Amino acid sequence: MKKEGWLNSTVLGAGLTSFLSDFGHEAVTVLLPSFLITLGAPAYALGLIEGASDGLSSFVKLFSGYYSDKLGKRKEFAILGYIATGLFPAILAVAVSWPMVLLGRTFGWMGRGTRGPPRDAILAKSVEEKDLGKAFGVHRAGDTLGAILGPVAAFAIVGAIGLREIFWLALIPGILAVLTFWLLVKEKNPVPSGEKRTIIASLTGMPSRFKTFLSAILVFGIADFSHTLLISFAVITLTPSLGFVQATAAGVGLYTIRNIVYALACYPFGAWGDKFGRRKMLAIGYAIAVLTFIGFILAPPNLVLYGILFAMGGAFIAAEDTLEGAVAGELVKEKKRGLGFGALATANGIGDFVSSVVVGVLWAFFGFAAGFAFSAVLGLAGTLMLLWTNHTAKDGCAGFKQQP
Repeated sequence: MKKEGWLNSTVLGAGLTSFLSDFGHEAVTVLLPSFLITLGAPAYALGLIEGASDGLSSFVKLFSGYYSDKLGKRKEFAILGYIATGLFPAILAVAVSWPMVLLGRTFGWMGRGTRGPPRDAILAKSVEEKDLGKAFGVHRAGDTLGAILGPVAAFAIVGAIGLREIFWLALIPGILAVLTFWLLVKEKNPVPSGEKRTIIASLTGMPSRFKTFLSAILVFGIADFSHTLLISFAVITLTPSLGFVQATAAGVGLYTIRNIVYALACYPFGAWGDKFGRRKMLAIGYAIAVLTFIGFILAPPNLVLYGILFAMGGAFIAAEDTLEGAVAGELVKEKKRGLGFGALATANGIGDFVSSVVVGVLWAFFGFAAGFAFSAVLGLAGTLMLLWTNHTAKDGCAGFKQQP
C-alpha cells in the first residue's frame, strides 16, 4: 500500500478549519475597538479584555493538553474548543456593556485554549518528524489567511449592515470550522496515556531540554506584546497628519499587511526549518522581532516605514508560531505531546499577558519608545537564550540534531 505523504487529510483539514475559525472570530475582533466605543467603554477596556482573555486562555491550554493526553480524547477536546470559539460572536451580538464583551471574549479565547494543544498533538502525530515544519506551516498559513480575509470582509460590509449583524454572520464560518475538523481531521490510534501524576508532577517530569527551551520561549514572550496594540500605536501617531478617520483606516491597512506577510511566510519558515534547523530559523525570527521593535523607536510617523515594520512583525510571528510548535513536537514524546503543547502555549500566554500589560503601562506613562525599548531588550535576551540552548545541545538528542 502506498505510504501517505505529509500533505494528508489531517494537515489539510487542520489548515482549512483554522482558516474558517479565524475568518469568523477575526472579523469580529477587528471591529472590537469600534464596538467598545459605541458601548461607551473606558479607554483601558481593550487592554483589560486582551490581557484577561489571553491570560486565562493560556492556563486552559495546560489543562486541555494534560487531560486530552490522559483520556486519549484529543479530537473531542479540540472540537469542544472550536464550538466555544464559534459561539463567541453571538455573545458579542447581544452585549450591552463592555463587561459582557469581556466575558464573551474570555469565553471564546478559552475555547481557543481548549482546542490548541490537542489539535497540535494530532497534527504532529499525522506526519513524520522530518515534515513537522511543513505541516505546521500549512496550518499556520490557513490560520492567518482567515485572519486576513475575515477583517477585509467585515470592513467591506460594516457600512451596509452594522456591527451586530456582522457578529451574527460570523457564526457561519465558526459552524463550518467545527464540521470541517470533525470530518477531515483523523487522529491516529488515540490511546490514553495512563498518566496518574498531577499536572505539576507531569510537567516536572518533562525532558530537561524541553524545559530549557520553554524558558527561552517565556523570556521572548514577555517581549512580544499583542499586535492589536500596534493598531492603536499607528492610529495615535498618524492622527496628527492624517486625521482620526484616515489614521484608523491606515491602522487596519497596516495590520492587514502584517497578516498577509504572516500568511505568506509560515510555510517557508517551516520548510527552511526542516532543511536548515528549526531552532536556527526560529532564532532568526526572534532577531527580526528585535529589529522591528528598534525600528518602531527610530521611525518617524510615516505610512511607508510603518508598512515595512508591520510586515517585519508578520514575518517574525510566522517564524514564532510555526517553529515553536514544530520544535516542541520533536522534544516531547507522543504520549505527552498534548501536555507539551499546553505548556508551550501557557508560556506564550503568560508572556503575552505580561508584555501587553507592561508595554501598555510604559506607553501610557513614559511614551512609546520606552515600551518598544523594553520589548527589544527582552526580545534580545530570549534570542540569546534560544541560541544558547541550541549550542549546548548534545548530538543525538531528539529535537536538537536535525534529521536528514
